[in-house]
Amino acid sequence: MRKIAFPPIVDSNSRILLLGTMPSEESLRKQEYYGHKSNQFWKILFTLFAQPFSIDYKERVALLIENRIALWDVLCSCEGQGSADTNIKNGQPNNFALFLSAHPHITHIFFTSKKAEEFYRKYIGFDNNKVYLTLPSPSPANAGTPLVQKIEKWKVIFSVLKS
Repeated sequence: MRKIAFPPIVDSNSRILLLGTMPSEESLRKQEYYGHKSNQFWKILFTLFAQPFSIDYKERVALLIENRIALWDVLCSCEGQGSADTNIKNGQPNNFALFLSAHPHITHIFFTSKKAEEFYRKYIGFDNNKVYLTLPSPSPANAGTPLVQKIEKWKVIFSVLKS
């Protein structure tokens, strides 16, 4: 069965693009980015911006928009069972040429996993007009890296937003 990803969360003020690979089975079921309760994505962001953690998806999306962060996935569709990135087959990339031309203020692209970076490199490729960085994955599969360490690495987002 083919899985279809979500449209991006973005507005004209976005400066940073956070990229995952493809929504998990739970995210697809809930129709929410990073919808699995064990995924630390939202915990990391609410901590970074010193905001009380919320499970309300509208508040989560608002946190991104208020802080000039866009969110999307490298792939628009794929096949594969389960949520592990290693199970992804026949991936089709999103149209980044169109997306980035429509959002020229995005200067930094942060990958939320090594696999997201790998897919982006394979299907799209890097250009010299953007800065790219891979962050520690917030996935429960990356349980070997403590949350506090992930938050520390994700703080690089602040240096971009301040410049």
